[in-house]
Amino acid sequence: MQLKLGKYHITPIQAKDGWNICNFAVANEDSLKRYFPKTLEQNLTPDLSNIFVEKKVNQFQAKEEYLFTVRENESHKLVGLVYIKEVDWTKKQGEFAYCIDYNFEGKGIMTEAIQQLSEYAFENLGIETLQIIVHKSNIGSVKVADNCNFTYIKTLKNEHTPPGEAPLNMELYELYKEIK
Repeated sequence: MQLKLGKYHITPIQAKDGWNICNFAVANEDSLKRYFPKTLEQNLTPDLSNIFVEKKVNQFQAKEEYLFTVRENESHKLVGLVYIKEVDWTKKQGEFAYCIDYNFEGKGIMTEAIQQLSEYAFENLGIETLQIIVHKSNIGSVKVADNCNFTYIKTLKNEHTPPGEAPLNMELYELYKEIK
């Protein structure tokens, strides 16, 4: 499976992605440490990244969690990661988590990726509700939620605790599969 995004494309995590994810994590350490501390700590060395990738490939195949890579078409450079996590098959619900290389922020890449993966989740995975949970200060992620027609639902009190910080309130957005 590959989804096209103009100069970019989305593919499911693959066994060979360890080195690229390690490079991505280390290069984007400052932006990952607050909202993706576990992803960061699991990808600080190539060996750790290979273990991470093997786990994520297995979770994808087991339909527990879905990790996708966003890459440039020409260079195949990894520019972003998108998770569909917290999958609840009873509720037919999943949550997006996404991050993009700091060099590629503000170009609409993640908005397009979330739009395409929302459609993919609804049509191919059988998910009916998608969530985005974001801190209000993360303007880029709030814009992605808004641009992808997610609806603000409520503030989740003390939802996320970044390393070395007090718990943060987070904003919940949802998107629902259209009933045809």
